[in-house]
Amino acid sequence: MCALLSDRTYDFIVVHPGPNLNMIVGANGTGKSSIVCAICLGLAGKTSLLGRGDKVGIYVKNGCSKGYIEIELYKIGGNVVIKREIIRETNQSHWMLNGKQCNQKTVEEEVKALRIQVSNLCQFLPQEKVGEFAKMSKIELLEATEKSVGPPEMYEYHCELKNFRIKERELENALKEKDSFLEKAKQRHERNKYDVNRYYEKKRHLDVIELLEKKKPWVEYETTRKELEAVKKEREEAKKRLSVLKQAQAPLIRKIQLIEDQLKPTDAQIKVKVPHTTIDPHDYFIIGIKQALRLKEEEEKEHQKRISNTKRIIDGLKADLSKVGDQPDVAEQISSINAELRRIQEDRAKLDDKADLRREKDNLNAQNFSFLNDMDNTIHVKEDKLRSRHKDTYTAVQWLRQNKHLFKGNVYEPMMLVINMKDSQFAKYVETHISFHDLRAFVFQRKDDMEKFMTEVRDNQNLRVNSICAPEASFAKQPSSRHIESLRRFGFFSYLREMFDAPEEVMSYLCQQYKVHDVPVGDNRTKTMIKTVIEEPYIRILYTTDERYTVKKSLYSNKVSTSNSAVQPSQYLIINVDAEEKRQLEQQLEVRDSRQTLSAASLLDFFYEVLKHFLDHHENKLLVEKKRLSELKGKRRQLEQKIRTKEDSLKQMEQNVIDMKKVEEDTKKKVDAVHSQKVAIVTALMAQMKVRIIITVPLKWVNQCFDVFLEVKQTFLKCVYGLSLQAFTKLPDTPDEIDAMLNEERSKADCFTGLNENVVSEYNKREQEIKHLEKEQEERVTALNTYRQNISQAKERWLNPLKQLVEQINEKFSEFFRSMQCAGEVDLHSDNEEEYDKFGIRIRVKFHRSTHLHELTAHHQSGGERSVSTMLYLMALQELNRCPFRVVDEINQGMDPINERRVFDIVVSTACKKTTSQYFFITPKLLQNLKYDEKMTVLCVHNGIHMLTSNQWDTKAFIQRRLNFTFF
Repeated sequence: MCALLSDRTYDFIVVHPGPNLNMIVGANGTGKSSIVCAICLGLAGKTSLLGRGDKVGIYVKNGCSKGYIEIELYKIGGNVVIKREIIRETNQSHWMLNGKQCNQKTVEEEVKALRIQVSNLCQFLPQEKVGEFAKMSKIELLEATEKSVGPPEMYEYHCELKNFRIKERELENALKEKDSFLEKAKQRHERNKYDVNRYYEKKRHLDVIELLEKKKPWVEYETTRKELEAVKKEREEAKKRLSVLKQAQAPLIRKIQLIEDQLKPTDAQIKVKVPHTTIDPHDYFIIGIKQALRLKEEEEKEHQKRISNTKRIIDGLKADLSKVGDQPDVAEQISSINAELRRIQEDRAKLDDKADLRREKDNLNAQNFSFLNDMDNTIHVKEDKLRSRHKDTYTAVQWLRQNKHLFKGNVYEPMMLVINMKDSQFAKYVETHISFHDLRAFVFQRKDDMEKFMTEVRDNQNLRVNSICAPEASFAKQPSSRHIESLRRFGFFSYLREMFDAPEEVMSYLCQQYKVHDVPVGDNRTKTMIKTVIEEPYIRILYTTDERYTVKKSLYSNKVSTSNSAVQPSQYLIINVDAEEKRQLEQQLEVRDSRQTLSAASLLDFFYEVLKHFLDHHENKLLVEKKRLSELKGKRRQLEQKIRTKEDSLKQMEQNVIDMKKVEEDTKKKVDAVHSQKVAIVTALMAQMKVRIIITVPLKWVNQCFDVFLEVKQTFLKCVYGLSLQAFTKLPDTPDEIDAMLNEERSKADCFTGLNENVVSEYNKREQEIKHLEKEQEERVTALNTYRQNISQAKERWLNPLKQLVEQINEKFSEFFRSMQCAGEVDLHSDNEEEYDKFGIRIRVKFHRSTHLHELTAHHQSGGERSVSTMLYLMALQELNRCPFRVVDEINQGMDPINERRVFDIVVSTACKKTTSQYFFITPKLLQNLKYDEKMTVLCVHNGIHMLTSNQWDTKAFIQRRLNFTFF
């Protein structure tokens, strides 16, 4: 790969890297990282990968309207040339592939085809992302490794397995959901089965009722038929007797006939239609008359009883009134009590003056405590944010609060909890300026306290926390390089330090590490004058309304380069609470409370309470006595009023007495009248009965028997038609027994309420649904088992090669660490082999003999140890040679000389092998007497106003002059 650059540092530069290890060396600010940026952007990488700004236009050199990057990539069958032109103002790009215009997607596809992954930290590790490698989770590291050195299909298999597992979980959940639904359906079905049984039981009772109702006419017919037979028999016997009588009375009848012929003819067929039942209403009428008399008697008894009770109450009230009349006059006593009560009120008023002062003091206390509560609530909001973002730090805070006594010097909770903005609108600048890594760091005054703290929370509790030790000499009040007034013409109005408060040790660290006393903040005027502002001396970092600018000056040419990035809204520091003010207020309250406890005022308060209690007690006694006397005074009036009311009521009741003698006479007259009516009716009835007995009785009997016979026969034919005699034989044979059984069956049927034929239809329908669901569940189980077999096969395709790959990485990684007299290992980690999205690569290292292997994290190891581990892991990947090149930018920063030399030797020996891919190693410095290899290429980056152009540079002449140089 070679690159042609025109970017933020250079007007024009051509880089010709070698095929193996490329050591890019140059002092800070010369433009080494610009080469890294050009590789990333030229291969369609995103600006976020570089961590230097989110707009591509800022990568164009200041003063230029556009720039371009051209990269040539080796490819069998013909190299690939990619060119990207960047427009600074619009942040737009124009792409060309092999001399032809194209879009960015086409370039991305070409880069992907060459297995280049600038977004993969295992392949492309820029300077700003070095620290993020150790922050990668095990899962992220596995995916990056798969993409970097695994076969092309390995990552695809992994993604496929994760999708398979998602689908499997969906099938499992669907199966569980349907199982649950099926189980509930069965339970409902079982409950409905009880209703169905009850329905059928009710139906059996109804069927019996139907049979009984159909047999009842049959039984009635049989009974009537038997009665008819008996009547017929009686009629025949009567006919015989009648015949005998007629023969015996024939002479007499003839005489009567003669007499009747002589008399005026009468219509013997006249019928008197006076029903036999007309006598009964008169009897009922007599009963009603007598009942009314009894009610009147009862009413009068009750009336006399009320009169007696009222007279008794009046006598009792008069007796009470006579007793009250013997009591002395209480008016004078009540007047004396009122005077005493007024004196008590005057004494209490004198004491209330002091009570007012006491209430004012209590109100002030309440306000102070309310203010403290508000402070506590605000602190809790900040703590909740910390807990949601970094739970380990929050846990460590809770431990510190309970164990602060273990430390000798000052210990401060994470900066984000102790920094308080004077104005919340400026919180975004402070939060942008201080890394979150430090915002959540604990601050210690003493180093031994910090070590004790980290041993407990990091080693013993395995918490990922950060800690820093404040400088021994305080920088908190260090003066700014220039007074802010001298910068106001550029729109600057404050330095960062003046925007917030913090404990002295915290402020000292921020002044030393972040130069908050020398970072000015400006407004929109500053942004419009930015070209002039960056020329000002002593300004290295500055803020405008919405942007942060970093100014770098070359040590060689004094040329200025700038970078800018957007200021993000504040998330934590916007919540303010003055912890120092809270602490001072709490101390003041404690001191005041202790003074009050020991002061003589407490004794006066005691006497005040005793006297107040005495007055209250005496006043209560007087009020009770006054109430008793007042009640005594009003009692006579109450008794007199009650007596008058009761006497009026008694008078009214005596006037309303019922005259029972008159009522009894009226009752007797009504009964006699009814009896007279009955006698007249009976007399008329007897006369008519004689006529009817002689003339109509025989004919009536015959007609009635015939009518009954026809009715019974018709009923029998209607009801019994179609029914089997076998069903009837099981039922009773008498009307009384049938009626009794009917009542019993109807009572039983009535017990089954709320049931209808829908119960049965729903039961049968649900039974079919359950059978259908069970069949579907069987199909789902079969499908799930088949799916799991497919997953198992896919798992073998992915997991076995992956284990081999990780084992190869582990062999190299462990070998590299052993060569450094340290220990390290790489393994494939998973808590559950069925959860493919939880698989990860775990790196564990040990740099000291006295310690154990610890997982590589962003917090447990030191910065140098993390850099060594990261570099050796990348070297272990290098020999597997799946990607065309790798880039590592300034990873040796923070390493001690011994480890740096060892790592350099490993890099050279590994990256210079014929089987490895191209490697770019960027560093600002190299140790002396390092071992080099003929296959490595050293690219020295220089920059300055006195630099020669590349075509004037004569390397051999320079080396010769260096050899001829004589040291004195």
